[in-house]
Amino acid sequence: MFRFLRRKSEDVDPAVDAAERAAVFWRRWRELLPEISSALGDGEPHRVENLVADAVAAVNPGLTFAIERGERAVYALVISAQADPDLRIYTDAWMAAAPAADGVWEYHDAVPPVPDPTEVTVNLRGRQYPMAEVRVAAQVDEAEGLVDVAVYHPGFGDLDEQARRAMTFLPLDATLGERLAAERLGRVETAEQEPQGAIGLLELRDLVRELAAG
Repeated sequence: MFRFLRRKSEDVDPAVDAAERAAVFWRRWRELLPEISSALGDGEPHRVENLVADAVAAVNPGLTFAIERGERAVYALVISAQADPDLRIYTDAWMAAAPAADGVWEYHDAVPPVPDPTEVTVNLRGRQYPMAEVRVAAQVDEAEGLVDVAVYHPGFGDLDEQARRAMTFLPLDATLGERLAAERLGRVETAEQEPQGAIGLLELRDLVRELAAG
């Protein structure tokens, strides 16, 4: 009698597995695209959120996604590893298999920076928090090529610890983009009071980009 043995999951090449999962995603994306376009055209993205979420989870359940306004196209599909190095193999494979951007869709494997974060208002716990009010103390570590930051918002006092932490990191990702923030920010702290010498988000962007370019 023959016994058929299933290959152990640890024997599967992770890069091959990620590429196969990415290919499955893009086939599913093409199938869903007419329904997605219809829902977005009707201003009802919730109609397809679960469908896209299931397709993304099939690549890896640790990934997050968002459908946003594009920088050059009308819409952008963003899939993020949220700075988890173990998930980068999946977003890399997903991006490598992505179709070319066109006038309607573009694709990003990390959250891109918004053009002007000071024009963004975050809705959190039923309240609005303008990012124009965010102030940041920034200290450059030249040796490490990193910037340590302490983030302050006058609305922090209204938030619990979890929400305050979210409001600490959201402005940084919106200002720098997820990838640059992960590469160039060192220590990130929440400031209970506005630090002396604090700067705005656009000044922080200039500082970090200059450091990265240097």
